[in-house]
Amino acid sequence: MVTVERLLTLDQVAERLGTGVRFPRRLIEERRITFVKVGRHVRIPESAVQAYVEANTVAPVVLRRAA
Repeated sequence: MVTVERLLTLDQVAERLGTGVRFPRRLIEERRITFVKVGRHVRIPESAVQAYVEANTVAPVVLRRAA
């Protein structure tokens, strides 16, 4: 049995990222995120959004006090 991953619209991706719809469009245009073309529609797999967030997450710097 094959499980098909949920595909998100550009509006859904923009909402999840907290951006406007132009940002996911630019990610697609620059080939910075995985996407699927369904006819003339463009969809982004949920895992691609999660992978994008993880790849672009910056860990905080921990400063040590001088002794």
